[in-house]
Amino acid sequence: MTEMEVNDNSFLRQFETKLNGHLAKIEYSSQERKVFLTKLVIPEEITQEGFKETFIKAVLHQIQEKNLRVVPTSPHIAGFLRKNRQYKEMLPVGIRI
Repeated sequence: MTEMEVNDNSFLRQFETKLNGHLAKIEYSSQERKVFLTKLVIPEEITQEGFKETFIKAVLHQIQEKNLRVVPTSPHIAGFLRKNRQYKEMLPVGIRI
């Protein structure tokens, strides 16, 4: 999969990317240098293999560049972090998934 462009739409509090004209998003809220990833929305028209993982990685990379912590409240994102332990250091102290 090619490089994915992810936009942080701070007005709507969501990370967004488009694929074939369809908008995928991860909704979030932020508080005290933490980003709570609350909901993953991928339209059913996006069926590309590995899209969800690539999208989550791109969002985590943006958050990591801002030196913020991640609290995954979405089951899909928590499951991704459980499988990809290299992102474990992004979790706040005391948060286990």
